[in-house]
Amino acid sequence: MAASTEKEPLRILLIGGGAREHALAWKLSQSTRVEAIFCAPGNSAIGDVRKTTNVPHLFQDQHADLLAFAKESNINLVVVGPEVPLVAGIVDVFESDGIQCFGPKAAAAARMEGSKTWAKDFMARHHIPTARYRNFSDYAEARKHLKTVDYKVVLKAAGLAAGKGVILPSSDPEEVYDALRAIMIDKQFGSAGSEVVIEEYLEGQELSFLSFVDGYTIKSLVPAQDHKQVFDNDQGPNTGGMGCYAPTPIATEALVEEVHRTILQPTIDGMRQERMPFKGLLFTGIMVTKDGPKVLEYNVRFGDPETQTLLPLMDGDLAEIMLACSNGYLDTVDVKCKSGSCVTVVAAAAGYPGYYNKGDPITIDAEANQAKDTHIFHAGTSVDSGTLRTAGGRVIAATAVAPDLETALSKAYHTMSKIHFERMHYRKDIAHRALSHHSVSASDHERSEAPLTYASAGVSIDAGTELVDRIKSLAASTRQFGTRSSIGGFGGQVDLAAAGYEHSPIISSGVDGVGTKSRLAIRMDKHDTIGIDLVAMVANDILTEGAEPLWLMDTMNLHKLDVDVGVSIVQGIVDGCIQANCNLAGGETAELGDIIKENHYILDASCSGALRRGCKPLPRKDDMQTGDVLLGLTSSGPHSNGYSLVHKIIERSGLAFSSPAPWEPSTSVGLSLLTPTKIYVRALVPLFEKDLVKGAAHITGGGLVENLPRILPKGLRAEVEAQSWGVPEVFWWLKKAGNVEKEEMARVFNMGIGMVLVVAEGQVDKVTSILEEKGEKAVRVGALVGREEGEVGCVIRDIEVWDR
Repeated sequence: MAASTEKEPLRILLIGGGAREHALAWKLSQSTRVEAIFCAPGNSAIGDVRKTTNVPHLFQDQHADLLAFAKESNINLVVVGPEVPLVAGIVDVFESDGIQCFGPKAAAAARMEGSKTWAKDFMARHHIPTARYRNFSDYAEARKHLKTVDYKVVLKAAGLAAGKGVILPSSDPEEVYDALRAIMIDKQFGSAGSEVVIEEYLEGQELSFLSFVDGYTIKSLVPAQDHKQVFDNDQGPNTGGMGCYAPTPIATEALVEEVHRTILQPTIDGMRQERMPFKGLLFTGIMVTKDGPKVLEYNVRFGDPETQTLLPLMDGDLAEIMLACSNGYLDTVDVKCKSGSCVTVVAAAAGYPGYYNKGDPITIDAEANQAKDTHIFHAGTSVDSGTLRTAGGRVIAATAVAPDLETALSKAYHTMSKIHFERMHYRKDIAHRALSHHSVSASDHERSEAPLTYASAGVSIDAGTELVDRIKSLAASTRQFGTRSSIGGFGGQVDLAAAGYEHSPIISSGVDGVGTKSRLAIRMDKHDTIGIDLVAMVANDILTEGAEPLWLMDTMNLHKLDVDVGVSIVQGIVDGCIQANCNLAGGETAELGDIIKENHYILDASCSGALRRGCKPLPRKDDMQTGDVLLGLTSSGPHSNGYSLVHKIIERSGLAFSSPAPWEPSTSVGLSLLTPTKIYVRALVPLFEKDLVKGAAHITGGGLVENLPRILPKGLRAEVEAQSWGVPEVFWWLKKAGNVEKEEMARVFNMGIGMVLVVAEGQVDKVTSILEEKGEKAVRVGALVGREEGEVGCVIRDIEVWDR
């Protein structure tokens, strides 16, 4: 076989007609060495690539006709996109006639990708890490084996199935048996299911390694992460791939080195030792498990959509690299990638990967083709009478390159928003794993500008209110002598004397937790203040009853106990108890691995307090009247409420939790948001002893508008003046970054006021003076006014000032 000489112009025959081949033509055309590219059959857009001509009458299975065309057209390099012709031996066809072809010869290709059973046995022979498995060609034996395994399984059709021959059944035995029958008996994947691999389900994150190989040397592009399942949140059946991004945060330098050392090099060495050296592009699917990287599968060609994602990042001459692989001098050629990130989003026809419609018109807005560093790669498209139409399951892909992942993602989705066809479907969460810890939500361009709400973050205040309304009567049916409580308040009281315990104080109890603020503590690996929040939530609630906290009991539910983390949490609880002047009487710790996510925990606590004899229980609704003053005690920030929305806003903003906080540059976003909730015990108890307070509202979830009405009689409402205090900068930033409406801010966050006291006009100066002595700043935030039937219990006046 004659290799192309160093200066000989390259005339390339590119076989295939999808988005992968579109990207290959685009990249190959940039080579100064390439004179012409002929794509068989090509598609409606490939022919528009510079130097490229479609050959629409030739298809991948027409080996003899393709060879004849290559000879007639003076082709000196053949590049094969799809796996089927490679497995069928097309490389041998061309090279036996002296025409160089990029890819492995038939023996290697057929086994590495064409037979999953052979590939698994190959891995076992060469000690390449992979999942536990068994191969079967007999349905009865396979079913019998399933009854003996003690782990969750994956079923794989052994032959070629266009990337869709994998079923991930649930742990339900009947579903597993049904899946096996679908592959082996019902032939869901055709002849590919004549043999099946039953292997252990591996947990972790997947990576795609695309490696150039010349039989000895291996040079990989940056690892990418594909999204196989058709719907968001990795739901639905497997597809050929719905999107991809690179590079990936989990592909550290150490991990890449480990994959090359333990998987890729042993694979290439093993192929050579078995006398079938591999040359071409090896695609290795990796699962990064807790026990290290393991092989999921081998493919012997460029991946789709990985190719569309990685070639825009590749810095170099693809044609020269292909020649180096084919001729055994890859060690002399650099394979480099540019800095930055690339994202590809795939649009599919409705119904894919099942039955789907063809022939629907496609329109692409003009600006989509003009954006810098963005590409539209056509997969299943055709042109009919001048109209671009759908012609496949995966129809078209939007790709974008940018300095960072968040920007690349935004650009790709913006481009996708300019593509239109009937019942078009694409995933809205590409790169969600990478974004889950430091980045923006992967949504379409329009949705990224929509105002965020507490409900959109998964929390419904209205649903909570409805629940309280519906269970009030149920709880009331348990009332005993001496009890004074109502579901929906901050806590409950028991007058022990009224219950028959003479000369006893009134006991008050409450229960609460810290909610999703704990997620932030976990993310920052800082657990020593979340316990203060836990104490604050229940101790401040006890104060609203006019009681002084006495003892606290905590509950710590974890996935698995980490002793160091547990000690840090309890240290915070102790610090909080000291501030609240109460005793940590005990608690409960439970490991709930099947219920709680790994490394996560849920914290709750109950607190009990007492009213000294002579002190009046709060709220004193009968004593309240119009003109009573509302005094606000400042908060330290969001305290422990609204964090589901906070997380959503941070994700959208693109900030990492380690980034400097825009509202407090001296510290990070995460540390600032972990500022503990204020505990007001030492400031308020002296006021209760002097009978200076008619009511106290702890401003938690629901904000001022939901919490103030909880302490007021039906005939009065709170009028709050929004201009009466300085809203902390963190709330201004959250409002702007999340595009949150001012009314929603008022319902979710405390806006800088953590506790509100109802005080008679004549007692304001005395109350303010005592609070100042205790180091607590009080602000006059409003007053009580009359309330007609049907009116809300709290109104915020001049709320427009929160639209600054």
